[in-house]
Amino acid sequence: RIWPRLSPEVIRGSMCKDCVKTPAPDRGTMCLEGGCYFLNFKGCAGCHRMDTPKSTESTTARNDEDEEETTFIHQCKHCDHEIAKHTHTFKVEEGFQEYTMVCRLCGRSADSVSVLPDDPRRAAPLF
Repeated sequence: RIWPRLSPEVIRGSMCKDCVKTPAPDRGTMCLEGGCYFLNFKGCAGCHRMDTPKSTESTTARNDEDEEETTFIHQCKHCDHEIAKHTHTFKVEEGFQEYTMVCRLCGRSADSVSVLPDDPRRAAPLF
């Protein structure tokens, strides 16, 4: 599995380290394009409320390599405190759909899915 590179912003972060239980936890292959990982949310460090964060400043862009990147900010719905920046990428490469996610709240993950009906990586050997 190829993990997304954790930027210094995710590790040290301009986003709030006091709002999350574990910064950027390993989420395996669970790549979220929206929503949040509420079980990792301690509560807003700004107003001390425990409501589900809202998603703001959502942008989707496509780069030269035909990779689509979606980013948004997890923010407290009461005091607008910024909790974490969420980045989700998607690209098709060599017959596989590649997904990555990096977020201080939701964690980091990567997944690869074959575009073919039968994934050649999961084929049983003949001998």
